[in-house]
Amino acid sequence: MIQTPDIQRPPKEIVEGLQRIGSATASGELRRMGIRDSQIRGPVGWTPGIAVAGPALTLQFMPLREDYYKEEEYGDPETQLHRHVLYHTQPGDMVVVDARGDLASGVFGEMMLTFFKGRGGLGVVIDGCIRDYPSAKDLGLGLWIKGVTPNYHTQTGIFPYAVNVPIACGGRLVMPGDIIVADEDGVVVVPVGLAADLLGHAREHAEWEVFSKMKLEQGGDLRKYYPLSKEGWAEYEIWRKEQNK
Repeated sequence: MIQTPDIQRPPKEIVEGLQRIGSATASGELRRMGIRDSQIRGPVGWTPGIAVAGPALTLQFMPLREDYYKEEEYGDPETQLHRHVLYHTQPGDMVVVDARGDLASGVFGEMMLTFFKGRGGLGVVIDGCIRDYPSAKDLGLGLWIKGVTPNYHTQTGIFPYAVNVPIACGGRLVMPGDIIVADEDGVVVVPVGLAADLLGHAREHAEWEVFSKMKLEQGGDLRKYYPLSKEGWAEYEIWRKEQNK
């Protein structure tokens, strides 16, 4: 019997807070915290309007070698590790897949994604493809992928090799349990050890941006209000105190 490790999930309130701040703020604040570039490149959103955050279940593919992996699409399904990563799904989880940028194999199809959705999964980030997109796009999942294909997961040149191990996805290291923030701006990896501090910084950033946007809408000087100059910051502090009365 195949056994694969589960992940440790961060507190729900941290994940929900990161979802509200979005990928752009998360990326910018991580840069100020020392993580130069946290964006997963390659996979892009195929489900407009969906914005999610959740801990990463990870799946690693390797180049297919026929003497090592010979299973057909429906041959002995329990040996197929793309199923096993989904078995770990808890409500709020994301699945992140290193599919080696392959454009010829569909990592998941409609049935697998339906199972994932039914278990409470939020979305998938795949450095590769899915299949059954005409049906999958209507499941309500977030899909950040490189493309679509009619082929199944091991039909061409890759096969699933490991579950919940460190992976490279779109040029970024993703550790099992890292928090993925994904929306129409893109996908950001938040190291779980930095998540609480990031959320604190991001909340402050989001608050002063509300003030800045208000001033800019009123015709305020960009040089004064974005980013806040010393004079602009003084005005912001007064405004914030007034809001908290």
